[in-house]
Amino acid sequence: MNAVTPVLEVDELVRHFTTKDFLGREVHRVRAVDGVSFTVAPGETLGLVGESGSGKSTTGRLVLRLDDPTEGRIRFEGQDITHLNAAQLLAVRRKMQVVFQDPFSSLNPRMRVGDAVAEPLKSHRILKTAAERHERVAQLFQRVGLDPRFAERFPHQFSGGQRQRIGIARALAVSPRLIVADEPITALDVSIQAQIVNLFMDLQQELGMAYLFIAHDLAMVRFLCHRVAVMLRGRIVEMATTEQLFAHPRHPYTQALISAMPIPDPDRELARQRIFYEAVTPPREARLAEVEKGHWVLA
Repeated sequence: MNAVTPVLEVDELVRHFTTKDFLGREVHRVRAVDGVSFTVAPGETLGLVGESGSGKSTTGRLVLRLDDPTEGRIRFEGQDITHLNAAQLLAVRRKMQVVFQDPFSSLNPRMRVGDAVAEPLKSHRILKTAAERHERVAQLFQRVGLDPRFAERFPHQFSGGQRQRIGIARALAVSPRLIVADEPITALDVSIQAQIVNLFMDLQQELGMAYLFIAHDLAMVRFLCHRVAVMLRGRIVEMATTEQLFAHPRHPYTQALISAMPIPDPDRELARQRIFYEAVTPPREARLAEVEKGHWVLA
């Protein structure tokens, strides 16, 4: 472990969902997250990638303690938060925020967007007066590239990209140390995606936050993230620096994902060779092994 304490440490995290019959007997168990471990350093962006249903979003919810883990441990800035109750979590949640995937449903349609951004300030009792909160909201709007006068408008009066900027402003309101971004650009047009990703990078350089960036767009992950963890059927099958992962992918599933990335060159795109991999649940006994410094592969 580095001398600097990680912002986030996840150790053998497990989340199982069960279905039961009318007698209360378990009939099926889904291993949504099945022994996931990783760390996120201060100021670092860790990308969490994989196909739909791989457990990425569930992992994000567990990290934020929006869902309770079945097993495992979550440490935030050195503090074990795995079993904290709602009252104890309140102080921690000021330091860890989320940007949701859908900018259309993540805002209350009946609430002015300025009030939505000010809500965390009220919940955490950071600023006591309405005037102070109003000034803070204006600063946040400017920081994410919006006119502070827009604070009096309602969500339906904004485009998708503007709504996502409002969501980012709301996450920034309490000056968090970690932001979990759960596919924050998926619902946006390609031109707007680049703006939002650049905004994330600018804010990280300015404020030194760490990101857990959940996505399936490998091109954006390659551009934004320092390290990448690849998930398959609830397990991390490969984890490395972004440069290592894209230069020398080791796991067949990672190779298949990277081979599916479109190439912005018509001739090279026509010549691109796809690698096909039939996704299967990794064996329970398989463990991550370090194949080179900082590069881990499930074996």
